[in-house]
Amino acid sequence: MNPMIVRQKNRTAIALGAVAALISVSTLVAADSAAKSPAPAAASLSLDQVVDNLVRRTQERAQALLHSEATRVYRLVYTGFPGDREADMTVEAIYDRPSSKQFKVVSENGSKLILNRVFRKLLDSEQEAAQPAISARSQLNRDNYTFELVGYEPPKTGQSSGQYELRVNPKYNSKYVYRGLVWVDATDFAVTRIEAEPAQNPSFWTKKSEIHHEYQKFQSFWLPVKNESVSYIRLGGRATLTIEYKDYRVTDASQPAAPAAHPSGSHPAAVQKTQATNQ
Repeated sequence: MNPMIVRQKNRTAIALGAVAALISVSTLVAADSAAKSPAPAAASLSLDQVVDNLVRRTQERAQALLHSEATRVYRLVYTGFPGDREADMTVEAIYDRPSSKQFKVVSENGSKLILNRVFRKLLDSEQEAAQPAISARSQLNRDNYTFELVGYEPPKTGQSSGQYELRVNPKYNSKYVYRGLVWVDATDFAVTRIEAEPAQNPSFWTKKSEIHHEYQKFQSFWLPVKNESVSYIRLGGRATLTIEYKDYRVTDASQPAAPAAHPSGSHPAAVQKTQATNQ
């Protein structure tokens, strides 16, 4: 093979490898955020009160979310030296409390380099990060972060609750934590949006990285609906990854068992499943 072509392929692999490192951070900070809804919170809560509620609700989520299933659509577009590439992959994701994640690839298209070097590496990294020892060091709490109250945003048209805006900084550098801004629902105290960057540069080849996450409420749970990660590569390229989440099916451990609805002798469901589909 022409040596120049080999060098170009190696440079592309390096660039996309850097993207894969960023993407692993992107998904780790997009963990499900569940929260129950008590009386509406006042807009005058202190920083400590907001963080206390946020941490407490996160712990409640760990107990309430027994099982979830969703469809994810991964898309990555790379532009720059030595050539443009893109790919997409549809995945069925299954979570079982406390730390089991399983993925089934439904379809894939585009660059084999992205599919094998980025998407599959991303899925492996997410399974690794779900393990308790690693998960404990990435949770949004006082052990891992310092917090600053930036302000309070009152409800906008069509919204039932305002949001607290927090600036978060990690207490240590790791690929599993980030620094930036987090928006917290003032009623449920669940994360609704993240605008951040990795605390640790994912790779020497990455010049700058940006993370954008969005969450929506399904039943009693706040779940990710869209993640976007943008990586600027030192070789002159730019990679944009988006992950869209849809067709959520969740099992809430706090709900009573579903009533028997089958003929005598059949087995009723042990838990009640509620399906919430992202439109």
